[in-house]
Amino acid sequence: MFRIFTKYKMKKEIITSEHEKLARYARALAHPVRVYIMELLSNQSCCFSGDLAEILPIARSTLSQHLKELKNAGLIQGSIEYPKIRYCIEPKNWAQANKLFRELMNQQKPVQDGN
Repeated sequence: MFRIFTKYKMKKEIITSEHEKLARYARALAHPVRVYIMELLSNQSCCFSGDLAEILPIARSTLSQHLKELKNAGLIQGSIEYPKIRYCIEPKNWAQANKLFRELMNQQKPVQDGN
């Protein structure tokens, strides 16, 4: 299980599985290219990796790493349709990530700018 706060010696019961899931999703979305990939996939049913490679000005190996991060976090799923790989949003986890981020953002008091 993913534990980010172990170096701070926090008690286990403070960190819930929801915290860990949110941290995993946040880490996967911590790069602008991965955010853009999720934006693209959320606006269409699926996309082939070759199509993504044509859209994004990055090396295919770099794209592959970004897709791997999103897939490992459970935000996307890939299926092989030889010779291509088709990527789609994983709807259950995407909905869960959306819910967890919304809950986190709704807990925070708005910052006042002092104007």
